[in-house]
Amino acid sequence: MLLRRDDVDPEKRGISDRTPLWSAAFQGHEGVVQALLRRNNVNPNTLDINGRTPLWGAAERGHKGVVKVLLGRDGVDSDRPDRHGRAPLSGAAENGRGEIVEILLGRGDVNPNKRDNDGGTPLHHAAQKGHAGVVEMLLGRDDIDPEKPGIHDRTPLWSAAHYGHEGVLKTLLRRSDVSPDAPDINGRTLLWHAAADGREGVVKILLGRTDVDPSRVDNYGRTPLSGAAENGREGIIRILLGRSDITPDKPDDSGVTPLHHAAQKGHEGVVTILLGRDDVDPEKRGICDRTPLWSAAHYGHEGVLKALLRRKDVNPDAPDMNGRTPLWQAAADGRERVVKILLGRADVDPNRLDKSGRTPLSGVAENGREGVTQILLGRSDVTPNKPDNNGVTPLHRAAQNGHEGVVEILLRRDDVDPEKPNNAGRTPIWDAAWNGREGVLKMLLARDDVDPNRQDAYGETPLWVGAQNGHEGVVKILLKRDDVCPNKYRMDGETPLWISAQNGHEGVVKALLKRGDVCPNRQHKDGRAPLLCAAANGYEGIVKMLLARADVDPEKPNNCGRTPIWDAAWNGREGVLKMLLERDDVDPNRQDSYGETPLWVGAQNGHEGVVKILLERDDVCPNKHRMDGETPLWISAQNGHEGVVKALLKRGDVCPNRQHKNGRAPLLCAAANGYEGIVKMLLARADVDPEKPNNCGRTPTWDAAWNGQEGVLKMLLERDDVDPNRQDIYGETPLCVASARGHEGAVKILLGRLS
Repeated sequence: MLLRRDDVDPEKRGISDRTPLWSAAFQGHEGVVQALLRRNNVNPNTLDINGRTPLWGAAERGHKGVVKVLLGRDGVDSDRPDRHGRAPLSGAAENGRGEIVEILLGRGDVNPNKRDNDGGTPLHHAAQKGHAGVVEMLLGRDDIDPEKPGIHDRTPLWSAAHYGHEGVLKTLLRRSDVSPDAPDINGRTLLWHAAADGREGVVKILLGRTDVDPSRVDNYGRTPLSGAAENGREGIIRILLGRSDITPDKPDDSGVTPLHHAAQKGHEGVVTILLGRDDVDPEKRGICDRTPLWSAAHYGHEGVLKALLRRKDVNPDAPDMNGRTPLWQAAADGRERVVKILLGRADVDPNRLDKSGRTPLSGVAENGREGVTQILLGRSDVTPNKPDNNGVTPLHRAAQNGHEGVVEILLRRDDVDPEKPNNAGRTPIWDAAWNGREGVLKMLLARDDVDPNRQDAYGETPLWVGAQNGHEGVVKILLKRDDVCPNKYRMDGETPLWISAQNGHEGVVKALLKRGDVCPNRQHKDGRAPLLCAAANGYEGIVKMLLARADVDPEKPNNCGRTPIWDAAWNGREGVLKMLLERDDVDPNRQDSYGETPLWVGAQNGHEGVVKILLERDDVCPNKHRMDGETPLWISAQNGHEGVVKALLKRGDVCPNRQHKNGRAPLLCAAANGYEGIVKMLLARADVDPEKPNNCGRTPTWDAAWNGQEGVLKMLLERDDVDPNRQDIYGETPLCVASARGHEGAVKILLGRLS
């Protein structure tokens, strides 16, 4: 009835972009499909959101009648793939729709070997899902390739074995053109995967064949037995070990045996089976020189550990490549029960050092294992204060990492020295301060035998490193103590205030300045004071705090004569510059030991904002020059800073012709480097001499020709007061040097003028 109306659109799409025809086909409503197909404006190949046609949906669901109706319609694409590259035949095969598969295979326009985007064929999908009837039907065709590889190079036989479809497996193995031992992309055969997956029936079928190698290794040197051991497949292990051609102790490329894998994963039953054999070595070392016992201890597999320890030929104290024993690693991992088992043996050394000189207690302390710490310290033969090769004790490790519980346990003991320094002179309190461990810091400071001012080999105190790293809480805790000196400095003169100002730690600076005994002007050995550091780095908040103090000298120079305002200008710190210029005691023209002013360095570095701020002041001299005669205008012209040049030229008191000691003026510098904008600005001034030579008699035109700066050359030659033939002191003209250097364009420009 609805289809009789002109205002009803039979192609209107609904959920998942499906049309009425698509939905009817998918649900198997044959009559509705026929009715819709009678409309000329219905597309029988319409696609849903997944790129599937109505035929695809009907084939997948096994609606035989609908499939026949659709295939009887002209223009229906019987092999149209979806967006995953899968055709209707694949959908029918995957879902075991034997009748549909038979219908589609009876057509000449369906490709029975068509691969989807992952390389899977209809046979792959049927084999993977265990549809033996469909598999048999497909294999009945001469044009079906049973060995066609799919994703990861896996064949239909591989899929059947992997998913345990024994019937499909047997069907495929009856084919003479099927290889039962073909590896996938990882070099793993059907037997390998079946063993790892615990498919006992499949394993037995495959082992019954003479063309299957039960010891074939994958790309990593692992056998099927290794895969079964790793996954705890006891039944498979027994089947494989029942053969005389199996090597039960074969290591893979990393040296790991089946016993290693089983021990690491905690498969106690597999371990017991393997240990029951005389040809399995329980001490064989694998990756990182670790034994099966080491792995069991590391992963906390107590049952496996006990099984291994029952063997007389197992060394419970065997170290790995880092010198760490099973006890060391179990302790570090917090495996308390494993630790107790190992410590119950007389042949386990609780103090055995690794290659870094670290005891098991050291590893425990580093990782915050309180329970294991108590277990170890409950023994009389454990040394709690033993330093490693770097002089680091267990207390150091716990303090570094903020493990307060472990620190508390260690500090309760009389034989633990809280002041023991490491090889760099750093004590536990230093480490706690460095890492911002406030809780540990408080615990250590509560003791009378801890020196809060103790310096390391570089002169750094706990306060210094707390300040350096911006640990505001640490700094405040330390500064509450009257016996903490806020001015202790490193060998290079850096105080806590200096380093916090340098690093921009505003909160730390604030805390330090609250102490009445802090020295705010203490300098680094290169002469830099805290204010200069903060100014150079643009830390406005810190600069503001320091300038608010009467005892801070805003003009204190470093060893090169550079003041805070100089460094602010050098680095383009406009906000800091404004703050400093608001003061009456700051000289904006102060030169460093090379004669460079704040304006000069701002100009040199192209900091246009800095230059403008300085030039707004009448007391800033724009012509102060370095010892070699370079003015701010000269250096900005030399470096091509057009905006800076423009700002400087706006000052009526700027000298545009001031020369370097070698005679070069700003115009010559700009011309030589091809800075056309700057050349244009300078030539626009009546007080700029376009012919001013350097000490060798070379003019701007000469230098432009020498460097092949054609644009500049044209600008200069447009003037009547420029002599294109002017010679330098060696008699060379602009044309002469342009020719000698091969600047063809410059030569042509000059010849055009000369003609």
